[in-house]
Amino acid sequence: MTSISKVFLVLLLCSLLFIKLSAQSDSDFRVVGYYSGPTNLVDSFQIDKLTHLIFSFGHLKDNRLHIGSAEDSATIKRMVELKGKNPELKVMLSLGGWGACQTCSDVFNTEKGREEFAQSVREITDYFQTDGIDLDWEYPAIQGPPGHTFRKEDRRNFTSLLKELRKVNGKNFEISFAAGGFTTYIDSAVEWKEVIRYTDFINIMTYDLVHGYSKISGHHTPLYSTPQQIESTDHAVQLLLQAGVPSDQLVVGAAFYGRFFQIDEGNPVDLYEPCHFLHGFSNKDTGDSLSIKNGFEKKWDDVAQAPYAINVKRRLLATYDDEKSVALKTKYAIENKLGGIMFWQMCDDKFRGGLLDAIDNMQ
Repeated sequence: MTSISKVFLVLLLCSLLFIKLSAQSDSDFRVVGYYSGPTNLVDSFQIDKLTHLIFSFGHLKDNRLHIGSAEDSATIKRMVELKGKNPELKVMLSLGGWGACQTCSDVFNTEKGREEFAQSVREITDYFQTDGIDLDWEYPAIQGPPGHTFRKEDRRNFTSLLKELRKVNGKNFEISFAAGGFTTYIDSAVEWKEVIRYTDFINIMTYDLVHGYSKISGHHTPLYSTPQQIESTDHAVQLLLQAGVPSDQLVVGAAFYGRFFQIDEGNPVDLYEPCHFLHGFSNKDTGDSLSIKNGFEKKWDDVAQAPYAINVKRRLLATYDDEKSVALKTKYAIENKLGGIMFWQMCDDKFRGGLLDAIDNMQ
C-alpha cells in the first residue's frame, strides 16, 4: 500500500468514526414534549420531531396512579398509535402537575403507598403499552401550591419512590421527573446523588422563574442570569452539575407560553419593577397578542438571551420564549452535552413553523 493510500485510508476511517459518533450524539439528544389537550389534536403536531411524548396528567386516587376519564384514556391510546409514524418515540405518563399533587406527601410517606403506586404504574403501563413515568410532584419537602402538605421526609421518600418504581418496572422502563428550576428546590427538595441511580433523565422546569406569586417583574424563562435576576436555565444547570448530576441526565426546559404582568403605577414599565401577574398566553398567539397594533414593543435582553415585550399605555410586561431563545437553549444543551430539551406544552405551539421547528432546526 502506498503512503498516499494509507493517508486516504486513515482519513476515511476518521470520517466514518466522526459520522458514527455524530449519529450516536444525535440519537442521545432528547426532545421531550408534554401534551395536555384533546385527543383529536395529538397527531396534528410534528411528532416525528420528538423523542418523548408525555401525557399530562394522571393523578393519585388513594395510593394508585389514576387516569381520570375516557377522554384521557383515548388520548393515551392515540399517543401510542403515533409510534406507527415514529417508531423510536417513547410515550410516558405524568403524575401530578401544579395544584394536583395534594396527597403526594402523605401517600409517598409510607412504604405501602410507594409500593401500591409503583405496582399501579406497572399495571397501567401494561394496559396502554406506554414506556415510562414522569413524576411532576410540586414539590417534595418545600412549599408548593398553598395548602399542599409537605414535610422534610419528602426528600428521602422521593428517593425511595424512584427506587421502588425502578424495582417494580424494570431497567428498560423510562423514569423521569419534573424538577423545579429554582435555587430553593435544587438545594432542598431532592437527594440528587441518590435519585440519579434510578432515573433516565430529569426535566428541569426552567420556566415560571417569575410566576403568579411574584411581586417583581422579570424573565420567566431566561437562558442566563442577569445582575438583577439570578434564577435562569444556566444557573439551574450549573447548580445541578455541582450537585453531582451527570450532564446527560439534564433536560432543560423551554416555555411554549408566556406571562403578562401588570406593572404597578408610579414605576417604569420594564423588567425588575413592582408588579402583579395577570394571565398567561400561548406562543401560537404571540403574533396578535404582542403585535404593534395592540400597543406592544418587542425587546431582546442580550444578557439573559431572552425576549420580552412592553406596552407602556396599558402598563404591561410580557415574558416568554420565542424562536430565537428556544434555538439558543437548544444550542446550549447540545454544546454542554446535556440530555436534551423539553417544553410545556404542545398545544401552545403552532402545528407548523413554531417553536418545535426552532428546536429541530438546531440539531
